[in-house]
Amino acid sequence: MKNEIHIIYGTNPIQMVQELLEKAKIAKDLDQGMSIALKPNLVVAKPSYEGATTSPFIVEGIIQYLLAHNYKNISIIEGSWVGDRTPRAFKICGYEAASRRYNIPLVDLQKDSSQEVMVKELSLKICQKALETNYLINIPVLKAHCQTLFTCALKNLKGCIPNSEKRRYHSLGLHKPIAYLAKALQVDLNIVDALNGDLSFEEGGNPIRMDRIILGKDPVLVDTYCSSLIGYRKEEIAYIKMAEQLGVGLADLTQTKFFEYSTELKNKVSFQPSKKAERLAQKVEALDACSACFGGLIHGLNRLEDSGKLNKLKGEILIGQGYKHQARPGLGIGNCTSGCPKYLKGCPPSALEIVEFLKNNLK
Repeated sequence: MKNEIHIIYGTNPIQMVQELLEKAKIAKDLDQGMSIALKPNLVVAKPSYEGATTSPFIVEGIIQYLLAHNYKNISIIEGSWVGDRTPRAFKICGYEAASRRYNIPLVDLQKDSSQEVMVKELSLKICQKALETNYLINIPVLKAHCQTLFTCALKNLKGCIPNSEKRRYHSLGLHKPIAYLAKALQVDLNIVDALNGDLSFEEGGNPIRMDRIILGKDPVLVDTYCSSLIGYRKEEIAYIKMAEQLGVGLADLTQTKFFEYSTELKNKVSFQPSKKAERLAQKVEALDACSACFGGLIHGLNRLEDSGKLNKLKGEILIGQGYKHQARPGLGIGNCTSGCPKYLKGCPPSALEIVEFLKNNLK
């Protein structure tokens, strides 16, 4: 299953993640005596709808699934960034309430002891609780990052190190220690919150609705796929290549088996842009556009803006179910716009595919 990626669409995270876990048959990987740690992304004390933190409903769905299969030795572990306190993040992000509801302990890794682990020439300190767990479920948010461009499965492990290490990682350039940490700390399962991660900043503020959850065992493969969803090639994210070279996982999507569920829900939710996304959306003629497709387009337009090419994009960009069976001038995004003289196939196409398509059609 290491070469599998499972994707589900929708707006009910509890139900979605439980279906993913059932479809991927995760229960067969577990033993009753195992300690299971859930590691969300609570980098800051902000609710998940702002685009920075893992939805507590995803974690709640995982807990319900585990308890239903009689796995009870469960904890939620996290260490927020240096500028915030983990207990505050647990409370504001909705985890304190979930902890009480299911009697699941919350572990503040900022206060945990650590152990030194050598990876080649680099010494890393890793929190004891993360190292000692039998089965680590990594639950990152798919979002952009101001320094590494992208953050998801591999980078989310940075919450499993002491605050002093977090400062040191920045002095080491982030990419190398992130990759090396993934070699030192085994992740058994990655469940990606791709519901509404931020467009351009890891602390939220510009969420982009994409209404999906992604599951995979290989964090390198998961990051390779997820980076394409917001418009990046794996070569642009240095720590992905480094982690692959260290043997953490594989970054070859051509050998990947993809499984999609609830695909009929891709077209059920209209896209509602916010803040920066609203400005980028001014370039677009949308008619009944769904969040799954429009979210990728906004990420693609943002990548073009980052590269200084957005102002070269002339003419109409059309997207949405309202253009089905219509012959319209302009550039079409997605299968619904097949009536355009030039359109990009996909339901939905990835942001990376959108970027390449738009670049090839610049005036």
